[in-house]
Amino acid sequence: MKKAILFLFIFGVTQGLEAQKSNDAYQLNIRQATGTIKIDGIGDEAAWQNTEVAKNFRMVLPMDTSETSVRTEVRMAYDNDNIYIIADCFNGLPGEDMVESMRRDFSFGKNDNFIVFIEPFNDLTNGFAFGINAAGAQWDGMMFDGGKVDLSWDNKWTSIVKKYDDRWVFEAAIPFTTIRYKKGVSQWGINFSRNDLKTTEKSAWAPVPRQFPTSSFAFNGNLVWDKAPPTPAANISLIPYTLTGVSRDFSTDEKAERRLDIGGDAKIALTSSLNLDLTVRPDFSQVEVDQQVTNLDRFELFFPERRQFFLENGDLFANFGYSSIRPFFSRRIGLNVPIQFGTRISGKINKDWRMGLMSVQTEKVEDRGLPAQNFSVVALQRRVFSRSNIGAIFINKQSLNYNPEPTTSAFPLYNQYNRNVGLEYNLASANNIWTGKTLFLKSFSPVNKGKDMVHAANLQYNSRSWLFSWQHEYVGKNYTAEVGFVPRTGYIKIAPSVNRLFFPTSTSKVLTHGLTLATFRFYDEKLKPTDNTTYLAYNVILKSRASMTLWVADDYVKLFSPFDPTNSGRDSLAAGTEHHWNAFGTEFTSKPQSVLTYGFSTRYGGYYADGTRLNISTELGYRFQPYASIAVSSSYNDIKMPAPLGQTTFWLIGPRVDVTLSNKLFFTGFAQFNEQQKNMNLNLRLQWRYQPVSDLFIVYTDNYLPEPFSVKNRALVLKLTYWWNI
Repeated sequence: MKKAILFLFIFGVTQGLEAQKSNDAYQLNIRQATGTIKIDGIGDEAAWQNTEVAKNFRMVLPMDTSETSVRTEVRMAYDNDNIYIIADCFNGLPGEDMVESMRRDFSFGKNDNFIVFIEPFNDLTNGFAFGINAAGAQWDGMMFDGGKVDLSWDNKWTSIVKKYDDRWVFEAAIPFTTIRYKKGVSQWGINFSRNDLKTTEKSAWAPVPRQFPTSSFAFNGNLVWDKAPPTPAANISLIPYTLTGVSRDFSTDEKAERRLDIGGDAKIALTSSLNLDLTVRPDFSQVEVDQQVTNLDRFELFFPERRQFFLENGDLFANFGYSSIRPFFSRRIGLNVPIQFGTRISGKINKDWRMGLMSVQTEKVEDRGLPAQNFSVVALQRRVFSRSNIGAIFINKQSLNYNPEPTTSAFPLYNQYNRNVGLEYNLASANNIWTGKTLFLKSFSPVNKGKDMVHAANLQYNSRSWLFSWQHEYVGKNYTAEVGFVPRTGYIKIAPSVNRLFFPTSTSKVLTHGLTLATFRFYDEKLKPTDNTTYLAYNVILKSRASMTLWVADDYVKLFSPFDPTNSGRDSLAAGTEHHWNAFGTEFTSKPQSVLTYGFSTRYGGYYADGTRLNISTELGYRFQPYASIAVSSSYNDIKMPAPLGQTTFWLIGPRVDVTLSNKLFFTGFAQFNEQQKNMNLNLRLQWRYQPVSDLFIVYTDNYLPEPFSVKNRALVLKLTYWWNI
């Protein structure tokens, strides 16, 4: 562990010498508007005539060695309240623009779109993204880790798209109160990205190598202000809600339960870059239910957070660790327990420091013996070198006024507390080729002393043709993260991988093709092997953006506890038994330009107990652009094993309809039939955005037993929210 930390630190120092941005010469001067700007997509105001033009975009895909054939011109201006942007997106080829619908936060690769990536601190790490598709649907998110985008973040800004014979025009006003920035900083990082599906070209104003997304801050240009942006006025927003609804559990004889709730959130700008969020009796009934999956894993599955209160600057808390070693996972808070209130302070202290403080209080639940609990998190992040950072975290889960009698309690016993402390170093070289992380965690609980630590590290090299990655993990058997997501403990993992890409000539229909070889090896704490997977794949991506993968894999598992390999309540395999098999499969995704899209994946081969498993998954979609899209996904599993387990088959089918009558009125309806879980789910959701970030929701949910067909539970909710700037 010490050697890994020392290596990454020394490597970071070496890479940190590359402090100057590779695209530092790309500069766009922004001046104060000389008159009023109306957001109408026309751009005939005098204020637009005195602005510089960002043009001559460079191609990123399919090739990154030339100027794009699709012309894009961008202008920016500002006044005391807003940043203004107008982009002329000229047609590369004749024909209808390609979009899914007018749904907010659309899929980037399936829409003609334009996006601006703004980095107000010019720190190559954090920022904001604002974009539009050719039908006028907005796309916005907070950015972290040098270019990742969290689309769950929504805020107030105004935009429009206007169509012309030779182009479509995007015009927007982004209030200074919407973004966080440091007073006095007169140079921001910025880049503009254009995706044109008719020509299959993706381009950027400041050039980006094709192996990286155009959101990568390492390749930003500069937005140079004629004077420092105006100091934001007091920024206080109140977001109250009122809710009414009715629900019924048909498994009991109780009558329908009616709800009438009020609550809300508040956002207070402590500084121009540091925000205080408050919530009282929050309700998340408008959040879509999770998409169900067939679960054949021995460990818990991960489902992402969707609740708004936990999202802004959420990377400070949620991104600490790795995907399977998360000391903090906000879905542990309040999903089945009412939240009384919550407080969070998060954002930038200055160019180098970020902080996050969060405390959430849940109610006592008498009929489950669950005490009131407090969840508190403190996170700090310090930028070092050009783009790397050091992070620290402290997490505390505390049961309040809880003193049960272990011998007489009729309810499960809960820990008085669980605490975690952690430190990590995130490496990101100035040119984005080297990335990595090293991590240390320790838990504290009233029980399970000793072997309660975690250490892990990874290093990745990503050039145009090669991608090398190394990762190792150690998780002690007594490590406990009650507010985290750590599905497996008591193991050592080693996971190297290599990927080789080939780039055919510009006349080829193939964009890239290449091999991936990876292995994931697990050992117990005595270094005895417990399971491993070795994976070889060949990947092909066409210039049309269609993709195809062929793979083979070799698996070995030694069970350390009884396990039902169908996860359907049947007989279990004994602990200590060993299982080995081979499998092969395919994956295919069609080109996104068509109104009819499709994809599939297959898997066939061995399985536990010398059995076999066949899996076929499909995805079929059709869009009536720009107003509606229909998709149907399915997954079929056929598992055959010796007696007494025998044969098991199950389907997972999920049709979905998205209707966007305008960019303010959305309807989503989807059903899910999960034969493994013996459940059918129906979710209907109507959203009317009657003002920016102010919504009326009507949500209807049903759950059924497939056999015999009967209702399990049913709910109808009407919720009204209003965003009020004071």
